[in-house]
Amino acid sequence: MPEHIVPQKVYFAVFIALIVLTAVTTLVAFVDLGPLNTVVALVIAFTKAILVALYFMHVRYSSRLTQIIVAGGLFWLGIMIALTLSDYLTRGVLPVFR
Repeated sequence: MPEHIVPQKVYFAVFIALIVLTAVTTLVAFVDLGPLNTVVALVIAFTKAILVALYFMHVRYSSRLTQIIVAGGLFWLGIMIALTLSDYLTRGVLPVFR
């Protein structure tokens, strides 16, 4: 499989996007959005992680098998987060007998 050569301006654009998203994360941390603070921070972090994986880890230009493995890893992470949240969110449902 021939290598894909990524132009330097793509790397610079991704770098600038990561810097801007980091600045936005810092600015949002000082704004009180109530319960949305965590949601906004996680959306920005997810966006930055996707940019790093796609461009700096070359997942965008790799084989279909690599893309499936990355998607499977993200799916497994979602399962682990869902199981952890299901435990945490249901802790007060049953009364504690002493």
